[in-house]
Amino acid sequence: MSAKDYEIADDCSYGRTDEWIRVDGANARIGISDYAQSELSDIVFIEMPEIGSQIRVGEPFGVVESVKAVSDLVAPLTGEIIQVNEALEENPELVNEQPYEGGWIVEIQVESLDDDHLLTPKEYRAYVEERAGE
Repeated sequence: MSAKDYEIADDCSYGRTDEWIRVDGANARIGISDYAQSELSDIVFIEMPEIGSQIRVGEPFGVVESVKAVSDLVAPLTGEIIQVNEALEENPELVNEQPYEGGWIVEIQVESLDDDHLLTPKEYRAYVEERAGE
């Protein structure tokens, strides 16, 4: 599949470990990109942190398990978990079907918007293309 076939949401920033983040005021939702869910294939389980726990930029905060692999979720920003997507407990495939909408994983209250390490949608597309050998 060509990198140009992957949906890359224009209203998100991206980490080099394929998490997206959509900031809304002091809060932000986090999920995995269309590219990441496609590479993982059918997602069967997502281990999410508990509400109230802290996540730190660059550190694992959960796990995505698919029929192909188990991958860490890596925090793109630092903050406190204020919501988890409970729909994923019964329907983890939402991450495959709607990676940027119904398949979001957690919402955090952002502690610091230190986002110099995050990629813009354009930069992320180039990063995906580079990894796909295009």
